[in-house]
Amino acid sequence: MVVGILGAGRMGRTLGRLLVDAGHDVRLANSRGPASLGDVVAELGPRAEAVAARDVAAGADVVVLATRWEQLPEATAAIPSWDGTVVVDTTNPRFGPRPGDVYDTGTQTSSEVVAVLVPGARLVKAFNHQPIPALAAELGPQPTERNALFLASDDAAAKAVVAGLMRSLGGAPIDTGDLRSGGALQASGGGPLAGHGRLLTPAEAADILASAVG
Repeated sequence: MVVGILGAGRMGRTLGRLLVDAGHDVRLANSRGPASLGDVVAELGPRAEAVAARDVAAGADVVVLATRWEQLPEATAAIPSWDGTVVVDTTNPRFGPRPGDVYDTGTQTSSEVVAVLVPGARLVKAFNHQPIPALAAELGPQPTERNALFLASDDAAAKAVVAGLMRSLGGAPIDTGDLRSGGALQASGGGPLAGHGRLLTPAEAADILASAVG
């Protein structure tokens, strides 16, 4: 696939490496422009390129949102159109590392807030429920048994695309439902599927999910 990544911090670089190693083509974009990403692209190799934020979705099969929460409004506004784009929301509404350091999103889940910022997109919540270093440590060509990756969406076809992407990275995709109910289950700062400090095994994830839904 061609995957655009909006944001080149820890999450963007970690996913970029995993995607390139799995044979995907990656387009990285940030707020400072392509020239600022030369070293990152050189490290990732020939499958990676830097693009302007406005171009990150053009021709991409999937676009990953990998910015900090407070950067999302400005970052997403740079894209001319989100219509029909499969968008992966990896963000969490956090302002600090402590469990309670979470922005109040009212009655909405974080991805319901994000959905308003990407009108017309086919939004999938994923990659948000684990520490970023765990992605690099547990996934890849020879993944460990701790490879459960959760995803939630209102769009079944978009969810299937992202599930396939997860499998290509060595992950075991686990469907948690729609953006509202499933997004809440994997939400940072209170969701039962988050906050474990590592990736879960599929069996562990299934047990927690069954208990939470039950």
